[in-house]
Amino acid sequence: MPEAVEEVFPEAKYQRCTVRFCRNVFSVTLRSKVTLVARMLKAIHARESKKASHEKAKALVARLREMKLKEAAKKVEDGIEEPLTYCDFPSEHWTRIRTNNVMERLNREIRRRTRVVGCFPDGNSALMPVCARLRHAAGTQWGNKKYMNMKHLEAALEAALEAASIAD
Repeated sequence: MPEAVEEVFPEAKYQRCTVRFCRNVFSVTLRSKVTLVARMLKAIHARESKKASHEKAKALVARLREMKLKEAAKKVEDGIEEPLTYCDFPSEHWTRIRTNNVMERLNREIRRRTRVVGCFPDGNSALMPVCARLRHAAGTQWGNKKYMNMKHLEAALEAALEAASIAD
């Protein structure tokens, strides 16, 4: 997916869901140490800046290697940049964009509706309940709900444009 997004939207940033990242680290962690590793991973995302999060991640990698969890340390070291993309945006938006809960909820609802049918005769018949659900979500209050205050992004964009014009 990141490659497809990069091809279609070259300027877009890829934010990996922090929960999925943690689950991938847990998949190579001993069961007896998962709770401890979970607390350490949570501490990475509790930092006030991206730089502080990276420093905490480096300390976590060193600690995981001490605990002889080399595979978990490698997963954290190789993949820490993707779940920290949200730090490039205004801090007011961090809680909203660090996971993909909104999309997960919509996908779960679509899955629930399509599983009832079981087997579709063709692609169009499978597409009909999916589109109906998406139309319903877009047309109801759930689809009109304001998820983020865009004024923070507009202010950040203006600041970046001013900094770019000063540098020129």
